[in-house]
Parts: sequence; C-alpha cells; structure tokens
Amino acid sequence: MSRDSGNEAFWDAAAPLLAEGLLSEGTLMGGPCVRAGKEFVGMPHHKGPGLVVKLARERVDELIADGEGASFAPAGKVFREWVLVASFSDERAEELLRESASFVTG
Repeated sequence: MSRDSGNEAFWDAAAPLLAEGLLSEGTLMGGPCVRAGKEFVGMPHHKGPGLVVKLARERVDELIADGEGASFAPAGKVFREWVLVASFSDERAEELLRESASFVTG
C-alpha cells in the first residue's frame, strides 16, 4: 500500500497503535487508512495536511464547535461521523485515533 510522503505526521501518530496491534493498515476511498478489525478508524487527509477520524456524531459536533475540527465532505457530501483535524500534535492525533478505535469497536 502506497503512503503519501506528505502525510508523515499521520503515520507517525498511528505508528504506536499499529505496533500495539490495535490498528492495521487498509484502504478507504482509494487511499491508505487505518482500521480496528474490519472497521475504518482514520486516514490522512487526501487534500493536504491533517487527519480524518471516525467518531460519534456528538463528538464530531463538539470538535467542530471547539474549533479543533471541520466537517469532512468529500465531493460535497458531509460524512457526519467523520471529522477533519487539520492541525495536530502526534500526541493529539494518537488520542483521536485511540478514541476512534474505541468508538468503532465499542
């Protein structure tokens, strides 16, 4: 699977979870992503820096209201359980990926 070198921050943040076996690599919308079991967890943003994670709608709304996230709307369709976080530290990205893994396997 091909990783875009422009998304190193995403893969750096995902590395500990991949090493633990909590996440595995997969493909979503034709690009690389991480999964927990068969469920999609997150992916690097395909149009620039950032990560996209799957969370409960209420949590997505909270992150958007707090200014940390933005709606994820590829091709103009908003995915209500996905949030785009354009700016993040490795630690914050790892927290969001763990939260997503917990949500999708919940």
